[in-house]
Amino acid sequence: MPTLLIEAGFRFHFFSGDWNEPPHVHVEGKGTQAKVWLRDLRIAKRGGFSEPDMRRIMTIVEEHQGQFLEAWNDFFA
Repeated sequence: MPTLLIEAGFRFHFFSGDWNEPPHVHVEGKGTQAKVWLRDLRIAKRGGFSEPDMRRIMTIVEEHQGQFLEAWNDFFA
């Protein structure tokens, strides 16, 4: 499970078995998990994150979208 980034107390990663889904990133922190689709920046799974945490997570994903997509493509190519 490659870790792509740790920022603001959140760990952004994907699982090696995720190859059969569209590009996405899993986010762990504060005892919960979320999942964000990378192409259209939609929340796939919110987990138990608060609204302010989700806004921060989405800002981070948007800032690193290109890097995350590149890592996804490199890993699953």
